[in-house]
Amino acid sequence: MQAIILAAGNGTRFYPLSLTKPKPLFSLFGKSILEHNLEQLKGIVDEVFLIVNYKAEQIKEVLGNDYQGIKINYIFQESLDGTGSAALLCKKFIKDRFLLLNGDDFYFSDDIKCLLASFPSVLVKKHDNPSSFGVINIEGNLIKDIVEKPKKPTSDLVNTGMYYVSKEIFTYKVEKSSRGEYEFTDFLKNLINREEVYYYIANNWFPASYPWDILNSFEHLFEGIRSSFPNTKHTIESNATIKGNVLIDEGALIKGGAYIEGPVYIGKNCIIGPNCYIRSGTSLEDDVEIGQSVEINRSIVGKNTNIKHLSYVGDSIIGENCNLGAGTIVANLRHDGDNVKTKVKDTLVDTGRKKFGTIIGDGAKLGVGTIIYPGKKIWPNMKTLPGDKIQMDLDN
Repeated sequence: MQAIILAAGNGTRFYPLSLTKPKPLFSLFGKSILEHNLEQLKGIVDEVFLIVNYKAEQIKEVLGNDYQGIKINYIFQESLDGTGSAALLCKKFIKDRFLLLNGDDFYFSDDIKCLLASFPSVLVKKHDNPSSFGVINIEGNLIKDIVEKPKKPTSDLVNTGMYYVSKEIFTYKVEKSSRGEYEFTDFLKNLINREEVYYYIANNWFPASYPWDILNSFEHLFEGIRSSFPNTKHTIESNATIKGNVLIDEGALIKGGAYIEGPVYIGKNCIIGPNCYIRSGTSLEDDVEIGQSVEINRSIVGKNTNIKHLSYVGDSIIGENCNLGAGTIVANLRHDGDNVKTKVKDTLVDTGRKKFGTIIGDGAKLGVGTIIYPGKKIWPNMKTLPGDKIQMDLDN
């Protein structure tokens, strides 16, 4: 079977992390979102058409032309004018039935296999905030309509962006949407009006619209890798304490006095300094160095990042190749107890989280004693002076 994966967009809602690499290459537990999805497709599809544009060379460098036996074809979308246009680029290559999915959401093989039991079909999922997605209206085991981001949704089932259809769907005519784009969902609505279209309710699906969405998917993704995690050679010094499910990769060093409380992932060649406290829900990607008496809580720290002694990072996502000077403090709770909000394209967006710290882009360097207020962002390669208080996004 063939699949189309959409990975051309520039991921503006994922700033500042997507300023330096495409969102589908965001890495968790040593693996990008794209790699995760390709692994879930293994044994189901044998050929993928990957629609690319933004920083396409980075994607090609990571995946190559073959990923674990799946042939990868790259289709460049010159104009980013919608998911419908992107999929249509593959029309001449598609043989018959195919899967289409987003390259920056987390899907899972068990759900994909169940989706394939009915044709044509759409993968849907119950969601607490359906108005942020395409809402699926059903009747029995069939889809009756899809309504994009309604203010008053009539259902809590949302469209996950995964479809099992045939190339005949491209024979329908569609017009540009109100966003000025050709939407694949408009092809789908034509199909729903003409044929019976089934649905399957996913057990697990995690959209990655915003960076904090990755934190929401942590626990399930962690359980997914835990059962198959290899035995590795690493060093745990005396007086270090490991509690719960902690995955430690090759070459990592846990120094004396460190206290690690799972679920926690520690990547290859990480160095965890003495007397550190690494709390549950944390992922330290490869080659991260944590200094003495640092506390990390429910955070993802990118490759080659150093967090110096006496620092605190909570409910945050730190990019790659960053340096957080000694005594850096990330505040992750508002004084009034409200949800933390953050700016996305000049609009203040509610993260839906009572606790949320910061998002720091790749290559940022923070001076000693920097204090970052909840929800504030630091753009790639930005620098702070010793003692700076970051009360607004640092993007220039």
